[in-house]
Amino acid sequence: MREISSRFADMTVEGAGEADPARTRARDEDLAPGRDGGSDPARDGDTDGDTDGDTDLVRARAGDDAAFTRLVEPLRRELHAHCYRMLGSTHDADDALQDALLRAWRGLARFEGRSSLRSWLYTVATRTCLDIVGARGRRALPVDLGPSSDRAVLGDPPLTDVAWLSPYPDTGLTDAPVGPDTRYEQREAVELAFVAALQHLPGNQRAALLLFEVLGFSAAEIALTMDTTTTSVNSALARARRVVADKVFPRTQQPTLRKIGDARVREIVADYSSALERGDTDALVALLTEDVTWSMPPMAHWYRGLEAVTDFAVRVPLTTCGSWRHLPVGANGQPGVGCYLWDEGAAAHLAWSINVFTLRGDRIADITSFVDPGHFAAFGLPASLP
Repeated sequence: MREISSRFADMTVEGAGEADPARTRARDEDLAPGRDGGSDPARDGDTDGDTDGDTDLVRARAGDDAAFTRLVEPLRRELHAHCYRMLGSTHDADDALQDALLRAWRGLARFEGRSSLRSWLYTVATRTCLDIVGARGRRALPVDLGPSSDRAVLGDPPLTDVAWLSPYPDTGLTDAPVGPDTRYEQREAVELAFVAALQHLPGNQRAALLLFEVLGFSAAEIALTMDTTTTSVNSALARARRVVADKVFPRTQQPTLRKIGDARVREIVADYSSALERGDTDALVALLTEDVTWSMPPMAHWYRGLEAVTDFAVRVPLTTCGSWRHLPVGANGQPGVGCYLWDEGAAAHLAWSINVFTLRGDRIADITSFVDPGHFAAFGLPASLP
């Protein structure tokens, strides 16, 4: 596994100029023959050539919505993950995928099969996401808003006017690449550092990078998808690689997680949960790196370094919050926990935050606490615990 920084910095792309964002708008009429975009069905591993697939495609074109559902169902999870990478929000990904599939359904009669159905659906989904990016802008984390705080900020109010990045449940993701010509495993491509870095890119650069590096589309195929030129795609790729290489961790989490093993990862998560539930500062500190960071969107303040993080932990979650309970989760291809905080009125521990851990070796180098009970349903977690 090459380091991400090398993965981008060592690559050069010819071409200049960028795609006009206005040309990336997805419209139903764009889905006509000759605008399918995408790649070779054999390369994509599609089942369009199978008898059942052909039959369902014919039926779907004739208006059979059940046949259309059978066609898209095997691709739904990966298309949803693509929408999340583009948008940085599970909720937005839900909306984008629903809209994209509706557009595909309406335009299916004009799909001639020059590309695979999978590639065509990615084209529709990408254009749909570009519409949303243009309307809503990018998602942020607290580290994007300002410098870290040296001491705990008590009563830190949530910022409701910021579009925050959200966590992504990695159920169904595997360690395999999305396609044979890609540079990323599925879990790598939803890691927090990578998705957060993508948010710093304009929509056209974000789409070009994902289609090329994660999905294995060629520059020519991306140009068809985005209704632009290959030269513009190459320029967008070059710019996107520079930004991402500057913002992501030197290595992805996947080699680290494989090296320390599942048992040790479970132990780290359990030890973190136990430390908070017992209010044990020493046990918590023993799990952290010297340069650890802790952020809590939608709160703006965040902390860097063991001294600042310890001050925050001692003054807030370990002492003043009350009783905690935790359930382990997989989020963004990384270990994490669902945190539940005691509520006297409900006489129960209520959903509070999804905490995602970034590990360096067998220590926690970053904690991102997504404070919002609304995240729990996507992870299949209960709203409360005893």
